Amino acid sequence: MLLASSYPLLDIFLTMLEFFLFFVWIFLIISIFMDIFRSHDMGGFSKAIWVLFIIILPLLGALIYLLARGGGMHERTIRQAEAQQKAFDEYVRQTAAGSNSADQLAKLADLKEKGVITEEEFNAQKAKILA
Repeated sequence: MLLASSYPLLDIFLTMLEFFLFFVWIFLIISIFMDIFRSHDMGGFSKAIWVLFIIILPLLGALIYLLARGGGMHERTIRQAEAQQKAFDEYVRQTAAGSNSADQLAKLADLKEKGVITEEEFNAQKAKILA
């Protein structure tokens, strides 16, 4: 009962708000650092200056970064996501196309029947597929 009287409901709310704002701040700083290092239009020196500015003066540095380069953060994030999706789709296409050895053997047998490849070539390719 002593704790409830010394720590009123408004203080609990304000403490929760402070924790929430702290985590938002950490997320914002991490997002800014990710954007700095992901950006291809800045050189290494300007990236280093931005990082030092945000480390030395975090609140002012983050606000100035958001004002100066905040509009492009969304576009760079979208481009990165599109590039990752494209790479993933290409990987899935390559993996799905070459996974069925029975189909490859059938195509190989068809080529042998048509006379495109010889018996030795057929056996060599068959050994590669089955290995």
